[in-house]
Amino acid sequence: MRWLFVALAALVMSAAVQAKVVSKTVEYKEGEVVLQGYTSYDNALQGKRPGILVVHDWMGIGDETRRRCDMLAQLGYVAFAADVYGKGVRPASAEEAGKLAGKYKGDRALYRKRLNLALDQLKKDPLVDPAKLAVIGYCFGGTGALELARSGADVKGVVSFHGGLDSLKPEDAKAVKGRVLILHGADDPFVPAADVAAFQEELRKANVDWTMIYYGGAVHAFTNPGAGSDNSKGAAFNARADARSWQAMAGFFDDLFE
Repeated sequence: MRWLFVALAALVMSAAVQAKVVSKTVEYKEGEVVLQGYTSYDNALQGKRPGILVVHDWMGIGDETRRRCDMLAQLGYVAFAADVYGKGVRPASAEEAGKLAGKYKGDRALYRKRLNLALDQLKKDPLVDPAKLAVIGYCFGGTGALELARSGADVKGVVSFHGGLDSLKPEDAKAVKGRVLILHGADDPFVPAADVAAFQEELRKANVDWTMIYYGGAVHAFTNPGAGSDNSKGAAFNARADARSWQAMAGFFDDLFE
């Protein structure tokens, strides 16, 4: 019988070696505007699985966005990064990023349109169970994740990492269909206390199922290693808050898709 155990062990090891995260860029359009998203999945899994839409920060789809998609794939999801800006449109500086992000934050209808197009693209993926969808976003993308929910998108859950919480039309929270998880730096200077209070009241009035977790000592962009380590600048990486917030998201999804 020993040979049988050896053979089984070899098969398991072989499967583990073969299993890998597969990723690729995906082009789609809004009218004549070409958008270029990024998708990741684990090729060792069989059948359909939940799909997670990932909304990038104000710098557009970059290494950090792709890394998060790959991490989601390792958790067993199909991840698709929405391209809000358009193919090849990537700011080269914080100043450019601020102007570009401001365009969409000032035109929430356009922002929602780009996000819903990306969600439709995720739904089309043959590996995705269209009844099990969620969205996450970082900074500018956290705002986007909430705007997608406010648009009435059929997603089970929404996760915002250090995102903007303001809303031009708070009454739109009545259209939110899924559960909401906000992961917030307790010392974030870019999200005023008034915005936090208004956001919470917005969700209460709309009877949304929401949870908000504060991370002490964390400021804006606490999940991004590229943000540096100086809290006095208002944006800085915090390894502890990063790890804990990712765990909170993973637990949220485990519960959401059980």
